[in-house]
Amino acid sequence: MAESFSEIGKIEAIEQLYRLSAYNPVSGLSYTSKGGSIITASRMYLEGPDFNLVYFPLKHLGYKCVVGVVGELYAALAKPKLLNVILGVSAKLDLPQVKDLWMGITVAAKEHGFEAVNLDLQPSQNGLYVSMSATGETSALTAKRRMAAKSKDLICVSGALGAAFLGLQVLERGAKEFSEKGTQPDMKEYKMLVGDYLRPELEASVVERLEDVEIYPSYGYFVTRGLADALKRLTRDSGLGAKVYADKIPFEGGSFQLGKELDLDPVSAAMNGGDDNRLLFVVPILHLEKFRREFQTFDIIGHLAQPEAGTVLVTPEGVEFPVKAQGWTDENE
Repeated sequence: MAESFSEIGKIEAIEQLYRLSAYNPVSGLSYTSKGGSIITASRMYLEGPDFNLVYFPLKHLGYKCVVGVVGELYAALAKPKLLNVILGVSAKLDLPQVKDLWMGITVAAKEHGFEAVNLDLQPSQNGLYVSMSATGETSALTAKRRMAAKSKDLICVSGALGAAFLGLQVLERGAKEFSEKGTQPDMKEYKMLVGDYLRPELEASVVERLEDVEIYPSYGYFVTRGLADALKRLTRDSGLGAKVYADKIPFEGGSFQLGKELDLDPVSAAMNGGDDNRLLFVVPILHLEKFRREFQTFDIIGHLAQPEAGTVLVTPEGVEFPVKAQGWTDENE
C-alpha cells in the first residue's frame, strides 16, 4: 500500500527522497564566486496552466522543470552550481508518486552538473506545483571577452522550434479521444514532437564548449515563450534590428503534416507557440565558419541588422513581416 504523507511526516519523506538521489540534505545553499558573476533563474510550474498529469509522466515533469531553469543559466553563459526545489504536494499524490517526480529532478540536476540540491515539501490545496530556483556562475574571462553586438552578427538556435507546442496539441487531442471514446490513442507517428514537449533536452556542456573554442555570444536567450518573444527581447536589449528567415527555422519531422491535420501553421507555432526550451545565441559573424563546424546541432536562422530594419520575419519570397509577440504592446516594438 502506498505511503501517505500523514503517516510518515514531512521530514521522513524528505529523507527518503534524498536517499533515492546522489545528493545529501543541506540546511541552506551558499556559493562564493571566484571572480565571475553570479546568475540566478527561477520558475514556478503549476498543475493546470503548465502541465496536465493525465498524460505527463512525473519523472519527465521533474526533468523538464530543471531544464526550464538551467536553460536560463546557459543563455547567460553560466555553469550550474546550486538548485533549490519546493514541491507543493496535494492530497491526491502519494509518496511513491513524489519519488518519481524527485527522481526526474535529480537525474536532470546530475546531468547538468549541479553541485547541491535543496528540497522542501509544502502542502497544496490546488494540485501539484513545482518551484525551481537555480544559481550559476559565469567566468570572469567569458564576461571580459563578450563583444558588443553588431549588424550582421548571426542569430542561432539550438534545435527545432514549434515542436513542443505541436506535441502538446497531440497530447491534448489524445486525452480528448480517451475521455470521449475510452480508447488509447496511437501517438507513435508524432513521437518526436511529443517528446519535445514532455522531456526537452539541452546540451549540458554547451557553455564549456563555447569557452573551449573561444566563441563568446554577445547575447543569449532561453526560448520558452516562442521565437518572437526572444527576438523582441534581443532587439530591445541590443538596440539593433533583427531579420529571421522563415525557411531557415528548424522544424521537427512531422510538423507540417500535423499542422495540416490540426489547421495550425508550424511557422506560427515556432514564433508564438512557446515551451520549446531552446537556446538562442548571437554569434559574431567573424566566427561563422568555426561555429558551423563546432556546433552542428545549432541552426543559423538570421542576423542582426541596423535599428531601422526593425524585427522582421522574411518569407522565402523576400517579403518582410514585422514580428508580433504575445505580451508586447506597440510601445515595446
